[in-house]
Amino acid sequence: MDIEFAKGHGTRNDFVVFADPDNLYDLSPEQVRHLCDRRGGIGGDGVLRAVRASQLHVWADSGASWFMDYRNADGSIAEMCGNGLRVFLRFLAEEELIDASGDTVVGTRAGLRSGRFLEDGRIAVTMGCATVGESVTVSHDGRSWPATAVDVGNPHAVVVLDSASVLDGLDLTITPTWEPVDAFPNGVNTEFVLREDAGRLRLRVFERGVGETNSCGTGVVAAAAAVGGAERCVVEVLGGTLEVLLDGPEAVLVGPAVIVARGRIELSS
Repeated sequence: MDIEFAKGHGTRNDFVVFADPDNLYDLSPEQVRHLCDRRGGIGGDGVLRAVRASQLHVWADSGASWFMDYRNADGSIAEMCGNGLRVFLRFLAEEELIDASGDTVVGTRAGLRSGRFLEDGRIAVTMGCATVGESVTVSHDGRSWPATAVDVGNPHAVVVLDSASVLDGLDLTITPTWEPVDAFPNGVNTEFVLREDAGRLRLRVFERGVGETNSCGTGVVAAAAAVGGAERCVVEVLGGTLEVLLDGPEAVLVGPAVIVARGRIELSS
């Protein structure tokens, strides 16, 4: 199976993305892992497959023009990806598959999301409602902290740290754990956050199915909702800067997205 792909990133959260308008290529976990392999494949934190919404019964009459099929680097299925959604829209625009002058509605496993291109080159995407939940405990490398559960269409646990040295010194090659175990039956994305001021955060993230990534759009929204302390929140991640707006019915994530390469790859069946 040959596919024509593009490689893109949003604040260095990177993805392999390709168009499958007629829903012909439902990738296996093994194929996803191969595409995301940074030695033997293309390399990425995940794969984005663009399918016309009209080809999928659940989205055919939803108002969405495309469905974003997102897979984590380990081949597992994920509900949503905020950075991925911006890269997805940038790809569709560059392929002339959408009109970049207006809003585009996209179906995701977390529901409908929309995006628009801003004059400064960034893309603003709706993220649904960030629902702040119960307190949990996150443990990592011999230490434990209280954390806040947040649902942004996918699950998050937000840990607030008390110093930059602790944040910078985290070894996120080690997978965090949580209690109670049944709080996140399908795993969780864990955000470690330093609150520098009201409306300004620094963040590192361990993504389920991937490990530490340079950025996580839904994680940035979760952190802003849980501890940001303002309706507009600027969040610094390893890969750059994102902005979260919490003054409307849905959270809005604003940030860059760029396509850096295109090519063709043969995948075994």
